[in-house]
Amino acid sequence: MKQGDLILLVSPKGKRYLRRFDPEMVLHTQEGMIRFAEVGRAGSGGAVATHLGHVFRILRPSTYDLIKGVKRSTQIMYPKEIGYVILKLGIGPGVRVVESGSGSGGLTLALAWHVGDTGRVYTFEKRPEFYALAGENLAAVGLGHRVSRHTQDIAEGFYPESVVRGDPLTDPTDADALFLDVRTPWDYLDQAAAVMRPGAPIGFLLPTTNQITELLWGLEKSPFEDIEVLEILVRRYKPVPERLRPEDRMVAHTGFLVFARHGGRGVCPPLPPADFPDSLDTPWGTAPREMEDISGPSD
Repeated sequence: MKQGDLILLVSPKGKRYLRRFDPEMVLHTQEGMIRFAEVGRAGSGGAVATHLGHVFRILRPSTYDLIKGVKRSTQIMYPKEIGYVILKLGIGPGVRVVESGSGSGGLTLALAWHVGDTGRVYTFEKRPEFYALAGENLAAVGLGHRVSRHTQDIAEGFYPESVVRGDPLTDPTDADALFLDVRTPWDYLDQAAAVMRPGAPIGFLLPTTNQITELLWGLEKSPFEDIEVLEILVRRYKPVPERLRPEDRMVAHTGFLVFARHGGRGVCPPLPPADFPDSLDTPWGTAPREMEDISGPSD
């Protein structure tokens, strides 16, 4: 365990403490004091006792733990939505993704984690207090170097003065994905389309159905297609073998998700019939030009 490593200490009652490792530090909890010198000797996966004898487990924090541990002055996106967003937008190493509405930085953190050091997150937040808070949270988990942050009203587009055209660290042109967490996203569809590569996915988070209706009307007149609307509910169960049943409370509606894709470029003119081969190369060898449709049912 090295100086500055992020660690998670879990109490016997399940309370979690996300801290950076410092061998000189002493953590004060309701169950007693923990010396980090002893945490370092126990290591990740080990356990350490407080001076009152309560045992804390030492863990390496997951992305879920980091998101839940951020300081917040706004409602952050829940992990149940973030996980689906990551998959739908195709976020992974090397991906360049634009986000508007940084808020407290929960989604920004998750995006930065998944794009890796070869990708880039470009996040826009017009309110200075939220811009500052998101920056603090990214710095706290050591991911700020993967993110370009801008205080910019996206009504003016995604090219503030701080953008250097052609510089991948600041220029979001031809982004691989985009996510809007703003109150009236239908007002910014043209600005979003202008910064995305053809065919790239876009996502939206909205709290009410009337906002979704407005967005759907806007999408009908936009360059976007392949629209999906959904919400994600999570119901946990009490992990007691002899009386397994749902928890008394659940995280139900926290927001609606909407996804679409940039419509892409125009239709490529077809080749003259004489230019088509008599057979087509497929992963299984060659096949006649007229092939059976093997597509399955839609998701």
